[in-house]
Amino acid sequence: MRKNSSSYSGWKSLITFTVLLLAWVSGFASRLFAVIRFESIIHEFDPWFNYRATAYMVEHGFYNFLNWFDERAWYPLGRIVGGTVYPGLMITSGSIHYILHMLNIPVHIRDICVFLAPIFSGLTAISTYLLTKELWNGGAGLFAACFIAIVPGYISRSVAGSYDNEGIAIFALQITYYLWVKSVKTGSIFWSCITALSYFYMVSAWGGYVFIINLIPLHVFVLLLMGRYSCRLFTSYTTFYILGLLFSMQIPFVGFQPIRTSEHMAASGVFALLIAIGILKHLQSVLSRSEFKYFFIFASLAAAASVFLVVVILTYAGIIAPWSGRFYSLWDTGYAKIHIPIIASVSEHQPTTWFSFFFDLHILVTTFPVGLWYCIKNINDERVFVVLYALSAVYFAGVMVRLMLTLTPVVCILSGIAFSRLLEIFLKEEDNPAATDSDSDQEATPSRGLYDKAGKLRKMRHEQLKESEGLGSNVRSFVIVGTLAMLLMFAVHCTWVTSNAYSSPSIVLASYSQDGSRQILDDFREAYYWLSQNTDNNARVMSWWDYGYQIAGMANRTTLVDNNTWNNSHIALVGKAMSSTESKAYEIMKTLDVDYVLVIFGGVIGYSGDDINKFLWMVRIAEGEHPKDIRESDYFTDRGEFRVDAEGSPTLLNCLMYKLSYYRFGELQLDYRGPAGYDRTRNVVIGNKNFDLTYLEEAYTTEHWLVRIYRVKKDTDFNRPRIPLSERKMKRSSMYISKKTSKRKKGSIKGKPVVVKGKKPVKS
Repeated sequence: MRKNSSSYSGWKSLITFTVLLLAWVSGFASRLFAVIRFESIIHEFDPWFNYRATAYMVEHGFYNFLNWFDERAWYPLGRIVGGTVYPGLMITSGSIHYILHMLNIPVHIRDICVFLAPIFSGLTAISTYLLTKELWNGGAGLFAACFIAIVPGYISRSVAGSYDNEGIAIFALQITYYLWVKSVKTGSIFWSCITALSYFYMVSAWGGYVFIINLIPLHVFVLLLMGRYSCRLFTSYTTFYILGLLFSMQIPFVGFQPIRTSEHMAASGVFALLIAIGILKHLQSVLSRSEFKYFFIFASLAAAASVFLVVVILTYAGIIAPWSGRFYSLWDTGYAKIHIPIIASVSEHQPTTWFSFFFDLHILVTTFPVGLWYCIKNINDERVFVVLYALSAVYFAGVMVRLMLTLTPVVCILSGIAFSRLLEIFLKEEDNPAATDSDSDQEATPSRGLYDKAGKLRKMRHEQLKESEGLGSNVRSFVIVGTLAMLLMFAVHCTWVTSNAYSSPSIVLASYSQDGSRQILDDFREAYYWLSQNTDNNARVMSWWDYGYQIAGMANRTTLVDNNTWNNSHIALVGKAMSSTESKAYEIMKTLDVDYVLVIFGGVIGYSGDDINKFLWMVRIAEGEHPKDIRESDYFTDRGEFRVDAEGSPTLLNCLMYKLSYYRFGELQLDYRGPAGYDRTRNVVIGNKNFDLTYLEEAYTTEHWLVRIYRVKKDTDFNRPRIPLSERKMKRSSMYISKKTSKRKKGSIKGKPVVVKGKKPVKS
């Protein structure tokens, strides 16, 4: 019997190892579409800063990185990088680079950055398995690991080349939750200390650590309300809070925020409450019942009043910072649009549509409520945690599409529980109840002892077997085949979504002609390379903040604003320049020492993420700081429409952004059957064609007109004779487009519009 038991355990371990290995390999492989189709490059916008910072740290060392003052960002202000960044991502990549070079494996830091997120996807699958196993059993853990390895909701931020904080943060999130559940179940100081270390890594990696430091105290508070106070809970939380508080304050960007911001006050309050309950439990054993009753009433009222007054006074005095605007936007979806338009301008901060839930989660949307119901039905200390995790994550994911990333792991966990229970019912053999009971005793026995009696568990299992006996073999087979078909469709959907929606780098676009052939549009790198080769090393480039990281990372030129968005007034000044007439914008650019202006224009190829479609956000942000000079209503028609054709607002048709986007475009005929100046993105003929630039001159336009760069004239340039617009010849880029479109049929250069996943502002 002992030999059979060891053999069963060995096979079980082998199957577990094999499934987790396959989940890691499949998760890694499914994230390589972008590398296979394009090349090994960094995607999006934020990853370019992360890569640039990592390369600097590898070259100059960690100490110099913490003290790095970046003069190429936020001119003329600059940026202290070490104190304004979460360094966990850079430290992780730099450590891997250091270890590989110690082993004489010469891997470039760029390749490590490109493949870091796919590698960590396997670690996320393993941590999800461990967490689900602690919450339910090993079978559910294997399902959850396989789900999170390929689910689009997680792949969207962890494809090869997406070198962003979320690539490692989800692993840190899951392993921290696993260690917390482990510490609550055991009451061990060791596991609590390891939880604090994992939390420290999470704090260093991502600002989403605030979700952890609020969810864990919420778990403790709900357990106290349910009357589940225990020495295990007291030991685990107090140890975790004290060490986690000290560790988190070692991150320069975090500093004293854990004791001075409202987002962290819940953790402090629960810590004080837990200490108070511990004292009351001790006094209850010392005092008599009547004495303890009066003491409890008096102490509770005094403590509640004292805490309230202290928090109010400290907040009023400015010692405790009030809730941030990002926090308010989670509870009021219209808050950011009214008060902080720069937050609302990012597509990731928009409310999530119902389609997005199915697109990113597929069949898991319908199965995770089943797993949630099972956890509520068989509640214990650790399952209270996963219930709270699920409910809070569902709410936040509905408020902000970016937070779909925090919902995805718990959806995979609960869906794994649902599928595991389904197969337990329909695949259990009648003649093996002993194995079932032993598994249940080892894996499903709650820590608080609600179902710790083996007889009761055995009775439940036999009832389930009786239920399955009554279903019949045909029904069993039908359900199993249907379940396998759903899982197969889930895998196909995940692969299709990953391939088509989440594997296109934003700096290299692809267009498809009518015959199905693919055309690569490399205008971004073409423009950035031109900047790096044809401009002065100290040249200052003004663009909208979306492209600041890319300009600094690829062109190595100084930018006025970038994706850090820490200074709203500076961004508003750039928005004011883009929204003003050329003469007024020139005065602003002179004060900012601007040498070049870069705009993105998609009217030739039908690219919807250009600056004209983002323009209203520039106006709104500028209006927030300069309401006397910029008014959003001036850029709409009398009927309240935003139009770029002949019916457009005169203010819009004469602003700098309009002129820089459509300069010489009115002469360009993209299709021999269509009129000149036809904008393929907005499907109209532009309203202002015959204009010239006075204070700027065109310096470079890329092959497909996607990126346009203009040089700001100096005072000496106005002494030169100017050539009239009617006599000016078209430059090489426009002639190339005209020649190319004349050879194509029906204007096939437009092809299929490119959908870019990332920080793309919503089309107004």
